[in-house]
Amino acid sequence: MGKQPCVYIMASRKNGTLYVGVTSNLIKRVWEHKQSLVPGFTKKYKVYNLMWYELHSTMESAFSREKALKNWKRQWKIKLIETINPKWKDLYPELL
Repeated sequence: MGKQPCVYIMASRKNGTLYVGVTSNLIKRVWEHKQSLVPGFTKKYKVYNLMWYELHSTMESAFSREKALKNWKRQWKIKLIETINPKWKDLYPELL
């Protein structure tokens, strides 16, 4: 997977703290989170597991989707994760 606009959800653990983000390079960005290179929310709350992601054709589309997801209720985000990842396994290894 090379550069591709993407929206993603990370979690600290199953039903734990959630983080919604956007990037043009998912592998690099998740690695940065896992290494605590990104100051802020994910580092503070130890949110290191990739639970869900969605590829987009443009960054504008990805930003729009990210904004919408950030306004979703927590339970909606959990249902979204569980549609593709019912066991809440870290999807990052599958990207490599």
